[in-house]
Amino acid sequence: MKDMEEWQAIIFDFDGVVTESGEIKTQAFAELYRSHGENVVAEVVKYHTQNGGLSRYNKFRYFQQYLLEGAPLTPEEEKALDRRFSELVVEAIVACDAVPGAYELIRRQAGRIPLFVASGTPEVELKIIVERRGLSSYFKQVRGAPKLKKTLIAEILSNHALTAKSVLMIGDAMADYEGAQANGTAFLGRVRPGDDNPFPPGTKVVADLWPLVNA
Repeated sequence: MKDMEEWQAIIFDFDGVVTESGEIKTQAFAELYRSHGENVVAEVVKYHTQNGGLSRYNKFRYFQQYLLEGAPLTPEEEKALDRRFSELVVEAIVACDAVPGAYELIRRQAGRIPLFVASGTPEVELKIIVERRGLSSYFKQVRGAPKLKKTLIAEILSNHALTAKSVLMIGDAMADYEGAQANGTAFLGRVRPGDDNPFPPGTKVVADLWPLVNA
């Protein structure tokens, strides 16, 4: 891993990298499907936790097809699920703790290099959360769903004329790792203490972002 001053830019995932909001979304998915019974809830939580970084829309469609075995969601049904999910998570994420060291790293690096967010959260919602947490001024661009993580990273690299190997992606899920791999950027995994490490052997990981603040 390079020293921090060697990076041309940093791309951050958001939930679990900037904010300790992963569990908030897990509980929101559980609540959203509570009426279908505990067996369905258990499978919803399992799929969600195994597919961190994947857009909620993809998860809604998966649950509808494979757990509820129902007809494909109509656009109106999908929007209703999305609205309910937002109601369950936005205020909680605005108020939750930051990942230790995240704000310090962002503030320190923002004056030196461009910083970006690439998240599975819907982009409009994500921008509201970033703004309300007082972080908008630190990021060159905030990107989110419905586009896939690898597409978001590719567009950031292209739009800002960045050299992939000189860009660091920090994420907490395989979608982040795979997006970095697909685009040739460096990758650093964040694994919350007590959580299972989802990344392949040899992947550089940290428990929080403090090691990067003074690196």
